[in-house]
Amino acid sequence: MAHVITKRVRVTVRASDPLSRAGVISHLRHQPSIEVVDDTRGRADPTARPDDRGVTVMLADRLDEPVPADLRRVVHGGGQRVVLVTRELRESDLLAVVECGVRAILWRHQVTGQRLLRAVHSAARDEGELPPDLLSRLLTQVGRLHRSESDPATGPGGGAPLLGMAPREVDVLRLVADGLDTRQISEKLAYSERTVKNILHALTTRLQLSNRAHAVAYALREGYI
Repeated sequence: MAHVITKRVRVTVRASDPLSRAGVISHLRHQPSIEVVDDTRGRADPTARPDDRGVTVMLADRLDEPVPADLRRVVHGGGQRVVLVTRELRESDLLAVVECGVRAILWRHQVTGQRLLRAVHSAARDEGELPPDLLSRLLTQVGRLHRSESDPATGPGGGAPLLGMAPREVDVLRLVADGLDTRQISEKLAYSERTVKNILHALTTRLQLSNRAHAVAYALREGYI
């Protein structure tokens, strides 16, 4: 049975586009069941109980850096439930977003005030909400994952696993395994050094790996590189 919300849901709104952020805040402030609060940059309240955790509505056109790292900081560092509103979600991002702990995903071109409000309340109840097309894609990926885990030919050392590492994380780790440093990796992949550091930090944090060497060992063991 779903947990019933008996008080206003505290909501923060984060977006790189100030106009979009202002529009969402303006709508939510008129909802009697919502309390819009200042963006605390994902910092956790150590005194907050699970029922006191709020919801963060995050608007991002695509899941390019630093969005994934920001999502993990909000979910894990701030203990927030996240509603993600996006225009595009690549196949390689879908499982990573769900793994990260995002509670609800809305397509930006389909979102309405009512849909957003429903998603916020679902997230506050620790329930999930996905568009039908995303749910179908997710179920397909999970089915492939289960088949790969049960089939030695497609498990570690066979085909590339679908869960755990995005393609560009694998690209970075391959170069780390080759002995390249951050500057050399950034030149090789045409990323900024900060992006390379963010990719490695996000990867080690998400998979609870202690350092780059541990990440390379994990990738080798699981068949990513």
